[in-house]
Amino acid sequence: MSLHPQTPYSIPEETARVAHAIFPQGNIYMRWFDALGPVFQDADFVELFPSDGQPALSPACLTLVLPLQFAEGLSDRQAADAVRTRIDWKYLLGLELTDPGFDFSVLSEFRQRLLEHQWEEHLLDQLLRHLRDQGLLKARGQQRTDSTIILGAVRDLNRLEVIGETLRHALEQLATVMPEWTRAHTPSTWVDRYGTRVQDYRLPSGQAQREAYAEGIGADGASLLQAIYAPDAPAWLRELPAVQLVRRVWLQNYTGRGDGRLRWRQVDELPPAAQRIRSPYDAEVRYCTKRETGWIGYKIHLTETCDADSPRIITQVETTLATTADGKMTTPIHQALQQKDLLPAAHLVDTGYLDAELLVTSQTEYGVNLVGPTRHDTGWQSHDGGNGFAATDFQIDWEKQQARCPAGKLSQFWTPAINNHGTAVIQIKFAKRDCRACPTQLQCTHSTPPRRTVTVRPQAHQHALKIARTREQTAAFKEQYAQRSGIEGTLSYGVRSFALRRTRYLGLAKTHLQHLLIATAMNVMRVVRWLAGEPFTQVRPTAFAPASN
Repeated sequence: MSLHPQTPYSIPEETARVAHAIFPQGNIYMRWFDALGPVFQDADFVELFPSDGQPALSPACLTLVLPLQFAEGLSDRQAADAVRTRIDWKYLLGLELTDPGFDFSVLSEFRQRLLEHQWEEHLLDQLLRHLRDQGLLKARGQQRTDSTIILGAVRDLNRLEVIGETLRHALEQLATVMPEWTRAHTPSTWVDRYGTRVQDYRLPSGQAQREAYAEGIGADGASLLQAIYAPDAPAWLRELPAVQLVRRVWLQNYTGRGDGRLRWRQVDELPPAAQRIRSPYDAEVRYCTKRETGWIGYKIHLTETCDADSPRIITQVETTLATTADGKMTTPIHQALQQKDLLPAAHLVDTGYLDAELLVTSQTEYGVNLVGPTRHDTGWQSHDGGNGFAATDFQIDWEKQQARCPAGKLSQFWTPAINNHGTAVIQIKFAKRDCRACPTQLQCTHSTPPRRTVTVRPQAHQHALKIARTREQTAAFKEQYAQRSGIEGTLSYGVRSFALRRTRYLGLAKTHLQHLLIATAMNVMRVVRWLAGEPFTQVRPTAFAPASN
């Protein structure tokens, strides 16, 4: 399939006449074209198509259909029907009223083409460039970031269901690609055991019976793998994704016995949640908890502008495993914004995206002032009603690598180390003899024998942390940081209007593409409404709240 780029399109005269007759005031999609013009051009997609073959449909047209699809929550078939039947869509797409559209399968093929060529980021980036050219987007303003949970397009399976479904999934694939080989190497009893979906209500209820059932599935899986890896088996069977998945799931859930049999791992023997496979149908979904909420799926991080004199525009979308900590994404977000030349001067984030090291690196490497509440000292001394000696009560001489305690004693040891989170710290220890004889010992340490250890960050990080904690107490900080909460409204808008909460697709890459398409649609909708003079939505007023105060 080859691409013959078309020149930037215009609205056919008859399409424009009928559309304006039906919508005298226009609608959101007509205003989209009238306000922004053609955002995408066929020439932008030349790299995605070969130079010869059957002519392809206009990629610029398909690129517009994809965000429209998510703006209205349509399936591929419904979106293709809308291209044929909707006057406002034909207006935006620049199609004749008699244009027959295309088969719905084209949309899936086009999304796959975007992924295969790693072109998914291009759609949002092209829109951002277009908005910047029109003066609607600028760098070095103020931006904000937050995340929310994304539910995977899979069932919530327990461990027994995972292993049963994993083996059943592999047998289904093998029966599809090598039916005769599969029948020859699987017992007939497996048809009853793995012929239908594995569901917990059909499984044994007692602990001993469940472990025996799990080890039975383990033996079956090991037998299948042994047949697949036998010298006379086709080598390519080993490369099937479902077969590779059986190997991974078995390694995670079983360990060997001395007699060669498999043993079902206990909970404390399992790998971390970030590595554990939760479904054979999407091996990248993960289980995670946040406060009282637990989910299986992914996480999305949205970054948007929040300057008073411009529309709210999403500038960066990151989709991660559910177990990825927010703080791991601060630097990648800055790197992506730097590549787009859209770094902010101030970046408003919550505590999860911020630590002492990020305060420094954001400023020194990207020129970004990271604004947000820091984590408080968790030591009991800082929560003792002002009676305890917290780390901030110690005077640190960085040149001499010594600290002086409130009682005037100098530290004995200064040891650089790495804490449990992989962060560089300095452990400062005082002499036992000084702590043992100190009259303020109970205000400083409860260890036995008494000895105070103070943990601080490297000098630059500690200094940045001190400045940030001082800044948090000011009225200016509270006024600026209050603007961060608006990103939660953006996430809510995505969930309510664009079905952001649940992915349609299997896999991180396809889920990320969905998020980029949703962000593109959200940006256009908000920009068009802002250009039309619609004010930003405020907190919904109620009669009861003022009356109850």
